[in-house]
Amino acid sequence: MERDWTEELLARWAKEQPGLDLRPYLATARISRMAQHIARSQETVFARFGLNRGEVGVLSALRTAGAKDRLSPTRLFKGLMLSSAGMTSRLDRLERRSLIRRVRDPADRRGVLIEITAQGRRMVDEAVAANTTAERELLAGLSTRETEALSRLLRKLLSVVER
Repeated sequence: MERDWTEELLARWAKEQPGLDLRPYLATARISRMAQHIARSQETVFARFGLNRGEVGVLSALRTAGAKDRLSPTRLFKGLMLSSAGMTSRLDRLERRSLIRRVRDPADRRGVLIEITAQGRRMVDEAVAANTTAERELLAGLSTRETEALSRLLRKLLSVVER
């Protein structure tokens, strides 16, 4: 197998700083580059539905929330690691398209819950299915066993990093 761009860059750095151990870069640079490919693929797939990755994140969170597919805005923005202002603009866009609706919280008259509509449910189901196909294509160069091993290694790494 030929050297890839990461190994080429590493070789150039090794000439500049011979004592520096750059081996971790081989993994992190490849993870970063793969993340860029995944993001581009998702953007392309979701654009076919008139959505962006953030909007699909909101719809997915609601679709899988249980209890009538409803969540409070606070649970949504904390779960998606967004600011409340960023969440509000996403919710406004999705509501204008009739993919979600804001409903009164029966447990708190002052509160609001965000609920996915039937149209939003259909759209996110289709978008997630299309994205799954695209992700399968991204991983087509790996066997099932290799994909499972990669998943286990990434899970292990994330469990340490996200502690």
